Amino acid sequence: MAQERLQKIIAAAGVASRRKAEELIVAGEVAVNGHVVTELGAKADPERDHIKVHGRLINRKLKRQEKIYILLNKPLGFLTSRSDPKNRPLVVDLIGPYHNKVHPVGRLDFNTEGLLLLTNDGDFTNLITGSKQASKVYEVKVKGKPSEYQIAMLKRGVTVDGKRTAPAVIHLMEESETNAWYKVTLYEGRNQQIRKMFDHIGHSVIKLRRVAIGFLKNERLKPGEFRMLRETEVKRFFKNSKNR
Repeated sequence: MAQERLQKIIAAAGVASRRKAEELIVAGEVAVNGHVVTELGAKADPERDHIKVHGRLINRKLKRQEKIYILLNKPLGFLTSRSDPKNRPLVVDLIGPYHNKVHPVGRLDFNTEGLLLLTNDGDFTNLITGSKQASKVYEVKVKGKPSEYQIAMLKRGVTVDGKRTAPAVIHLMEESETNAWYKVTLYEGRNQQIRKMFDHIGHSVIKLRRVAIGFLKNERLKPGEFRMLRETEVKRFFKNSKNR
């Protein structure tokens, strides 16, 4: 087998997403043939080199790896992570025997609910989190009633954390005297992006739930329930990415 970047090998072993693998490398948690590697451009051959993460050999994981793809309806009050120093509830606590076998694809913050993918396939993770590969649709309840001008600003893009957001699709669902519901489609995934977008125009988010990931929508999963993705669904995601 030819040499590949370490972060890709680690992701393929299901140890972490590629982005998290890069963090592990920089933190000195990865070693190749007994030597700690901290250079992100470093490569290795998983057939010949001994690769350790947190002191544990991952080569065997690569050989016996069974690809797992899970769709979870994340409830409120769960952290999108595999561990937490504060011992808060984790999304992996909801998926039974797969608890230690997968990692979350992207993030939904603690107070956000809705559809979340988990997998041990690093390529699939990069596909879903990559820009425009799989749009994410949210239902958003905000305080007050933004003006049409303010919503037009969000559609075009606003500066959040020093970087302009990509254009978004936003439709009004319903409104009352005190708040409004919107359906928001994003083609990028940044930390707490929707909350920060609406904060930018002075209308804080009260409720937030993700209702679709690409073609995965209208799911009848109750909060806390999950299902395995069908093989045809996984192939469809990869096929759609090639057609872009």
